[in-house]
Amino acid sequence: MKIYIALDWFFLIFHTSLTLFNLFGWIYKNTRIANLITLLLTGGSWFILGIFYGIGYCPLTDWHFKILEKLGKTDLPVSYIKYLVDRIFNTDINVQLVETFTGFGFFIALAGAIFVNIKDYLDIKRQQLR
Repeated sequence: MKIYIALDWFFLIFHTSLTLFNLFGWIYKNTRIANLITLLLTGGSWFILGIFYGIGYCPLTDWHFKILEKLGKTDLPVSYIKYLVDRIFNTDINVQLVETFTGFGFFIALAGAIFVNIKDYLDIKRQQLR
């Protein structure tokens, strides 16, 4: 049972960190390329794997929820972000609200990441032409 508790905390910390990195990693120049990669992997999971497992599918959520089931948790939501907000704030937030903000946050972060990475690339090319 202790291994499942440790795995629960691992996924909680890792998945939450990845989510925060996806949202804000494009802001910092040193993390922009890695951030774009994680955003594309996240989008690929949600929309390509999602064709087979349901739109928004995330293997990290799937694995974490299997761990939680081993710990006796039931009635888990389909959304990791809803689960996270409910767990941290001890609430039952509306799933549609969470899904809307999650999608909005993802697409804003993706647009920001694409914009700054293109800008960085063009800046490098301009410097090479000097």
